[in-house]
Amino acid sequence: MFESALLDLDGTVYRSNDLLPGASEGIDALRDAGVRVLFVSNNPTRTRSAYVEKLTNLGIEVTVEDIITSAWVTATYLATEHPEKRAFVVGEDALRDELRRAGVAMTDDPADTDVLVASMDRSFDYETLTAAHDALDDETLFVATNPDRTCPVRDGEIPDAAGMIGAIEGVTGQSLDAVMGKPSSITADAAMHRLDSGTPESCLMVGDRLETDIKTGLDAGMQTALVLTGVTSRHELDSAPYTPDYVFDSLGDVRELV
Repeated sequence: MFESALLDLDGTVYRSNDLLPGASEGIDALRDAGVRVLFVSNNPTRTRSAYVEKLTNLGIEVTVEDIITSAWVTATYLATEHPEKRAFVVGEDALRDELRRAGVAMTDDPADTDVLVASMDRSFDYETLTAAHDALDDETLFVATNPDRTCPVRDGEIPDAAGMIGAIEGVTGQSLDAVMGKPSSITADAAMHRLDSGTPESCLMVGDRLETDIKTGLDAGMQTALVLTGVTSRHELDSAPYTPDYVFDSLGDVRELV
């Protein structure tokens, strides 16, 4: 049995603005069994407050303290570990909002950059790529909010942060110094700190992506459950480098464990 659960959002709880079948029932079952539930998303295009609003509109009760995002983890990390560094951001307004709330100084001047933050940016263009190229040198810290190649949406998938990261790495020859979101231990540690009780062994990580959600749980020593409502299909498991403890058709099947 477990005391807490970390639930991915995109592809696990919803797709775009559509609640996935079984998601509400699964969350209710966990909470009714006394399991502390946190929502842990690699999607950096919403603030934690915006996630609260979205989940509430979908009928899921949640507070901002129940939400951990790659944007928030990035902001917290930079504010704590590199408080004097100025960040040049390739990303969307939600990421900038989280950085601003954490007290991270930002700049639009590539020459004034101490850290380049690469993230999902649906307005990414040649001008942005050129600025990122100019901002990144051997002295610049290069971090990313999340490594996801795609993000599941209603009708399929769209490019995620990996597209922006790959473009920047390609034109600069520089590699990332750190990734903040899943499967980084930084996110796992942030989640356990937020839970403030229990051990990783008593925590269940649930998500739809093997290389982020499941790897996060396995690396941290958590129990893991893959749901097939997102980017991973059952036949992909045969050759997968990461093996979850459980495989569910949907989040609703977590009721089997409580």
